Amino acid sequence: MPDTVSPEPGAGQESLREALARGNTTLARIGPILSHLLATPDHSLFSDELVARIRGMCHHLAWQVLRAQAEAGGQSGREAFADRHGEALAEHFFGSPALLAHCHALALEWQLTERLESQYGLDPVLSPLVQELIAAEDSGLASTAMAALTAQARFAQTQRRMELPLSELPGDLFHDLLMGWRAFSGQLRSDAMIRAETKLRNVFDEGAGRISLLSRVVVGMGGSALQALEIDRAGAALFVSALAARSGQTRVAAVLSTNHQQTARLALGLRSTGLESAEVERQVLRLDPQAVPPREISALPSEDARRLLAESGLGGAA
Repeated sequence: MPDTVSPEPGAGQESLREALARGNTTLARIGPILSHLLATPDHSLFSDELVARIRGMCHHLAWQVLRAQAEAGGQSGREAFADRHGEALAEHFFGSPALLAHCHALALEWQLTERLESQYGLDPVLSPLVQELIAAEDSGLASTAMAALTAQARFAQTQRRMELPLSELPGDLFHDLLMGWRAFSGQLRSDAMIRAETKLRNVFDEGAGRISLLSRVVVGMGGSALQALEIDRAGAALFVSALAARSGQTRVAAVLSTNHQQTARLALGLRSTGLESAEVERQVLRLDPQAVPPREISALPSEDARRLLAESGLGGAA
């Protein structure tokens, strides 16, 4: 059925709604489970790589603000100060659902990146499409693609070390993290903390972060952005950014849709971007060869796919 014809919602769309609802139930458990795992001192029963990576990122964030505090206070033992208070501050950060969701999405994205390298030999930093964009005639697009490449190289390095630079946080999460630091300090908030916070805010530039750069690449591609939805050409990072931008989802939600239990959400997201149903199926199977793409997608106009996603109520937290 042509995309310009919108059929009345029927059994097919109801089936997709039910699949999204089942997926939402699974995703709603993520926050509480992560909070429980991260708050458990004994990790002998929880050796999952994702939990370790999220914990590492939160610790690195705590260490960075504490080091800035020590520097602002003129303390000589800056590393020792950060080490001494880092565990407690990281534990405080574990209480932020939005921060945990962001770190979880980054860990999942890196896991997907490594899987694509293992399965298809796709370089985790320089994908074929990014290489083409760097050589584009549009100098603005080429420059942004080069900056995104550099940022992706940093992302690969920090994920291997289970770290997350403050500069790579989205602006709202950066602000929330500093507010969490304030709340943690309470009455002990010092002049050094105030100076450190001011300096951190002054040097923070969200637009220079990897996620912002990837979004600008997608925008710069214009009508050619559908190429970024070929995951074996674009790589995980650009694919996820393009999927989020063109389907109207948050980037976190787009990352979560690549999980093997979220096939309906992934297929709807891809269809909502304007991809033909055959290409939707191809991309779903590239991500998970064992997946069964929903048959209803073939008769679903792209605008209805976007509407179903919007109605699913996953929201920005996911």
